[in-house]
Amino acid sequence: MTRHHYSSRTRRSAIAGAAALSVVAGVAGAAPVAGAATSAEPTAPQLNLIAASKSVTLDRWEGEPGVYVDLGTYVTVEGGPLEFRVKRADDFKTPVVAQQIIHKGGTTRVKNLPKGMVTDFSGLQGFLQVTYTDAAGKQVLTTDESFCPNNASGRIRPDAPATSKYPESCPTNPFTLGSVWGVENGWATNTSRRYDGQPVDLAAGEYTAKVSVAKRYRELFSMADKPQTVKVTVREIKDEGGGVGFGAGARSAPSADESAASGHSGHDMSGHDMSGRTMGGHSMGGHSMGGGHHDGRGADAPTPPEAPHVLKNGGKAVSRSAQPGDGVGRTDGSRIKPALKAAAQRPTGRASVPDVPKPDLRALPAWDIAITDGEDGDVPGKDYLAFSANVWNAGPAPLVVDGFRTPGEDLMDAYQYFYDADGKQVGYSPSGTMEWDARVGHEHWHFTDFASYRLLGADQKEVVRSGKEAFCLANTDAIDYTVKNANWAPNNTDLSTACGEQNSISVREVLDVGSGDTYTQYRPGQSFEITDLPNGTYYIEVLANPENRLHETDLTNNVALRKVVLSGKPGARKVTVPPHHLVTAP
Repeated sequence: MTRHHYSSRTRRSAIAGAAALSVVAGVAGAAPVAGAATSAEPTAPQLNLIAASKSVTLDRWEGEPGVYVDLGTYVTVEGGPLEFRVKRADDFKTPVVAQQIIHKGGTTRVKNLPKGMVTDFSGLQGFLQVTYTDAAGKQVLTTDESFCPNNASGRIRPDAPATSKYPESCPTNPFTLGSVWGVENGWATNTSRRYDGQPVDLAAGEYTAKVSVAKRYRELFSMADKPQTVKVTVREIKDEGGGVGFGAGARSAPSADESAASGHSGHDMSGHDMSGRTMGGHSMGGHSMGGGHHDGRGADAPTPPEAPHVLKNGGKAVSRSAQPGDGVGRTDGSRIKPALKAAAQRPTGRASVPDVPKPDLRALPAWDIAITDGEDGDVPGKDYLAFSANVWNAGPAPLVVDGFRTPGEDLMDAYQYFYDADGKQVGYSPSGTMEWDARVGHEHWHFTDFASYRLLGADQKEVVRSGKEAFCLANTDAIDYTVKNANWAPNNTDLSTACGEQNSISVREVLDVGSGDTYTQYRPGQSFEITDLPNGTYYIEVLANPENRLHETDLTNNVALRKVVLSGKPGARKVTVPPHHLVTAP
């Protein structure tokens, strides 16, 4: 049950109640936020670029294409939070639209960002320009870098909000639908995505880095033109363990402390997010990565709440502008927030499905599609079609499923729970079973009625069915944090807080509003065996809630198809993946 990641972090914090906020993809002038001021509109926060240190030392490991850069430069925010809503239509036919949401007291206004500044969900494109000059004064490299406001961040003054309500990453799942970016008032966010970005090709030596905010962003945010200069020492580290990459010989992944110091949760040279999941037996980000749980591609892992460097700011103290609770365009989740811990006993009394908010499970098209041959335990000499798939919850309520075990049995009876607006459980319904999976790399409880995968022919009739039909639910991916009641800070973002152990008597698995659960079908029986299939057009079908045992607000959006074209000969099969409207990721 593997899950992989494109990004190296998913950040989360609080709940986005977007009921009062209108963000319309593809529309230049979106409707104003309910309650927005018509006069005396709130002013935008003041942004500044600062450098936490005058010099940094970066390591370039022998045999690697470059060095991963963190120059210790930050964007500080004062006079109110910096907030953006980024959205696109769920048919993936229109471009991404981004808006700045400006809060001040009880008023809110919306400011559309110019076209070209945001083209995906990774951040503000071309926000920074970094120029490197060597010790002789020769300019050796210039890079343009995007800026993710949800990057590693921390307070710059003691009276700033103690915690951030914003998510902790800019998601990179190719089928992300909506994202919230933000920096709290009195906080600063690191401009460098040390392990998310591409390595910079700097040889060992001394450099001076000049970091500047692009003119169009300075004008948009009324930022002063104050480039920061940082002395950079690049030192080459030889790999004495006979291999390159984390886990090879003397070289290991960052420890938990080292990851916290860098503001990241760990880095894998393949660019996949580990987030406490497993891949290749490496130890990543302080987690033991020994098997192959579900490594969801596209999710982001938590970041320490404080910045990796001590920041100081002599500015005047500003009172906190965002308080906990429900307000215009937001909620802290107090209306619907069931406990993470499973109930002590199975429910009693008559099962009922009350008229209260329910989850809405939706399937996303498959991606990360590839041909494999004998990978990860499959039969050598056969061809397999592997893929990643995600089912997410559009809300407005979380999916909460408890499993209860009869002592000595390897099955649990599963129940879906329902909650009223005050978070009180008001009903339940039987929803199938959970089963103990004792295989190495699994070893936890799987809910058996969550999703299924089929390979369909050109006529969209079943050709091959995946053997993967049982799941441990986890909030691996931030799919759309702009939907009503989206939880920006789900707890079970990996397997550490869900799925139980062999001796568990009960288990609670939760799929929160706005998040999805990605599984990558590379393991035996999960990918499609295509050795003898004729070449031609096929469709990968992802189906949520296949037996309709889970109660949802809508059952009409549970299926997603992704077109693929098979070619080649047995033993050398190829797959072509046409774009899915504007999504080109194969």
